[in-house]
Order: sequence, then structure tokens, then C-alpha cells
Amino acid sequence: MATPTIPSNAAELAEMLQDPAKAAPVVETPQTLTEFITAYTEKQQGDGTELNNLVKTELQRELANFLRDHDQDTSQVKRLNLDPQNGRAGRANMLTSHRQGTAHNAAAPGAVVDKLFADGIDYVRNIWHKNTRADAAKLSELRNAASSVSPADGGFLVPEVLRSQLLEIALEMAIVRPLATVIPMDSARVPFPMIDSTTNSGSVFGGMVTYWGEEGAALTDSNPTFGRIELDAKKLTGLSAVPNELLQDSIISFMGLLERLWPQALAFEEDAKFMTGTGVGEPMGFRGAQNDAAIAVPRATANEINYADVVNMYARMLPSSLSRAVWTCAPDALPQLLQMAMSVGTGGNSVFVVNAASPHPMTLFGRPLIITEKGGTLGARGDLAFTDLGYYLVGDRQTMTADSSTDYQFGSDKTTFRIIQRVDGRPWLKSPITPQNGGNTLSPFVELKAETS
Repeated sequence: MATPTIPSNAAELAEMLQDPAKAAPVVETPQTLTEFITAYTEKQQGDGTELNNLVKTELQRELANFLRDHDQDTSQVKRLNLDPQNGRAGRANMLTSHRQGTAHNAAAPGAVVDKLFADGIDYVRNIWHKNTRADAAKLSELRNAASSVSPADGGFLVPEVLRSQLLEIALEMAIVRPLATVIPMDSARVPFPMIDSTTNSGSVFGGMVTYWGEEGAALTDSNPTFGRIELDAKKLTGLSAVPNELLQDSIISFMGLLERLWPQALAFEEDAKFMTGTGVGEPMGFRGAQNDAAIAVPRATANEINYADVVNMYARMLPSSLSRAVWTCAPDALPQLLQMAMSVGTGGNSVFVVNAASPHPMTLFGRPLIITEKGGTLGARGDLAFTDLGYYLVGDRQTMTADSSTDYQFGSDKTTFRIIQRVDGRPWLKSPITPQNGGNTLSPFVELKAETS
């Protein structure tokens, strides 16, 4: 069978995949589909292309100007790789900026108390208010350190070593944070530059104009528009009531709760708000109408997900993000995805080729499919989403405080432990982008629209 022609843009891709005759050689086998997707994404924007380099250079320059305009010492600022797709070869083997928020940071507030405790057990044993042999000097230093960053919270500052360990554990269960661009915050509110771009027709990156001219011709002025985004650390609180007998008999056993359950609980709530948060007292999610940069693609049939929907969503993704974006869906949308078929002439072909005796391939058009109960219910907006999370910013204050009290459940003879973390999140773009050819708008945030009929 003849090798298919690789489309030049999203419109040609959508037209090709909806034509059974043209689509047949592409989906003939899983290998031909993978080869086609790889060839298309490389044609649009492979690593090291001029466009990638231009984005990186211009963002670095504007960030330096931004910091200088706000009286920041740029000589001590490390050059950041602001390319959201940096090193994103796959979910399992990525060197992404989220490690800025999980690796030990010697400049974080909790680093000043790292030396006080041998390990996490030593820390919990000392902050437990019923421990009559706690080190008063250490507790005083913890309280003073906590009041310097979050006076209203009270409690004890969590050492940076323990905080970074807890976040690393949380990443095992998290969806958004491992793929997002994490910005360590050295204050409760951090301004951050963003490109205010709505179209690539005539200019790119919010107003950068390129043109051809004769030698000695007059230059055309341009004024790129760089917006400003505020990362405002929100308070995420976790509570856990523990029987006093457990703490008295074996506080080491309690570390199982601290080291496994708390990180997973915090990651679960972070994901929920990073996806659908309103932005009021909580992060602003990338799914839903609150994200002005999101594109909601109409579905072909109400309360269903079919092959045409997937094709149309794929065609609205930024071409530079096609090799990095991931699909997310809720469990109740999975049956329709696994049984989805494409009509080819008088017959048909299954989109997922699944061996029922083995785990099914968790990919769609070659990109990972993540199943999460935080996805929209079947038929609702976002029951299937396609997202490049490199365009989602997570602001991490890099502080945690912990405390204990019997007041909350005094009658049950339980100690309630409280842990507070400060974090924010919001999309990096303000709106979808009109491509240079004037076709349909594109975005790194694409989801299936809700239809009532």
C-alpha cells in the first residue's frame, strides 16, 4: 500500500483522517499509525527548529527585563529553560521543571531547621504535643521559623528535607504536577511574565513582526505584548485524627501515615483543583469555562465519544505540543473509548487494538491516556481532554507547617494532626491562538464540549 502523504497543517490532517480512503493506510496497523504521528509532529516542529529556539531566546530576554524592571538582582538569577516542552519525550523519562519544586532547596524556609532532626520520626515525635520529653529549644526554633513565613498558621515549620521527600512521594500518584511547569515562590505572591498572544497571523508571540526587505530599507517597529500573571499561594490544609494509643505504643507506625497517606491526599486535592479549580481561594484549573485559553470541541453525538471527536480534538492542539500532550478521561468514559471504531468503506476498524488477556495500550494517537476520577462525567465537558501541561504553571511556596491537638476530637481520645501547604496554579496562556493560515484556533488546552441534544 502506498505511503501516505504527511499533512502540512491541522486542517489538512483533519481532512485526511476523515477521508476513509486516505485514512486506511494510516491506521492499517499500530506501527503505521505510530510512524504517521511521529512524522507529522516532526514536520510541524521537531526539536531544535528555528521556532523553538526563537521562543526560548525571546522568553529569556523578556524575563530578564521583567526582573530588572522590578528591581531584582538578575546577576544572581539562573537562566531558566522556559520552553514548556523541554525534554518531554514521555511521561516515564522526563527531565521537567517540576523537580524545581520537589528537589531539596537550600534557600527554602524549611532548610534552616534541617539540622535539628535526625529523620521524620524524630520530627513527629517532637511536635506531638503529648510528648513530655520533647526538646523545647528545637520546638521554639521551629515556631519562630514558621512565624517568619506564615504567621497566621501557627504550628511548626516542616524541615526542607522532609518536605521535599513528601513531595517526591506525592509525584507517584499525581497527574498534573509531574507534567506542569513548577515555579518555586520566594514570597506569598509572585508576578510572572506571560505572552499575551491571540494570533500568529502577521505577528507571533504577542506582536513580534518579521519581514523581508531590501538592503538598507527602513526597519518596521514592533512592540511585543507581554502580560503579567500573579501566582498567589493558596492554603491547602490536611487533617488526620490518630488514636492516642497508636502514638503512645509506636509512633514509628504513624510514619506510615505521614510518609504515604498525607502526600497522596495532598496530591489528590492538588490534581482536583489544578484541573477544575475556580481560581477563588484555590488554584485556577485548566479544564472548564474558567480557562479562557481552553478550546471546547463540539461532539458529534450527545453523551458519546466517537472517532470523529478524537480527530477534531487532535486537530485543535498546538502543533508544537502534539508530541507532548496527554489525554485524560474519567473511568465511565473508558468503555466508549475502548470500543471506539472508525468506518472504512463498508467495513470498520477498531481504534484500540486490545488483547483482552493483557493490559490495553494506554495511548490514543500515540499519546498517553490517563484515567482519572477527576475527569468529567460521560457527556459533560471534559469527559475527554487533550492537554499539554507544560503550559500550566504551578506556584509552590515551598513551605509546610505541621501541628497536633486533642481539642478537635477530645471525646474520642484522638490526636488531630494538621499539615498546611501553600500552592497556586493557573494556565500560562490567556486565549487560544489563531494560526498563521487563519484556520481554526489552536490551544494546548483542548477538551470535548458538553452537548444537551
